[in-house]
Amino acid sequence: QVQLVESGGGLVQPGGSLRLSCAASGSIFTSDPMKWYRQAPGKQRELVAAITSGGSTNYVDSVKGRFTISRDNAKNTVYLEMNSLKPEDTAVYYCWTRNRGRLFWGQGTQVTVSS
Repeated sequence: QVQLVESGGGLVQPGGSLRLSCAASGSIFTSDPMKWYRQAPGKQRELVAAITSGGSTNYVDSVKGRFTISRDNAKNTVYLEMNSLKPEDTAVYYCWTRNRGRLFWGQGTQVTVSS
């Protein structure tokens, strides 16, 4: 069993920055992929960023150049550094992993970008 706990969300003005963290515990492997998703009100959940165990990353086009995903395998933690935030980045952000063929989600952390 794997538990994922996100933190770091909050209210920020347009153009500001936030860093989200996702701490994994349980039977986690450093080889497991890690992803950040987000879901805005009335919209489907979308993949924001992904990182492999080797550090390869992928981003949705709308956040390229503004968001950076990284992981600290020693701490079983994945981060999402978000810069130049826009109102359209407002959403609940979820951490995801796949472990032994099973999918796990965190409870989500709210990010609100507003003046």
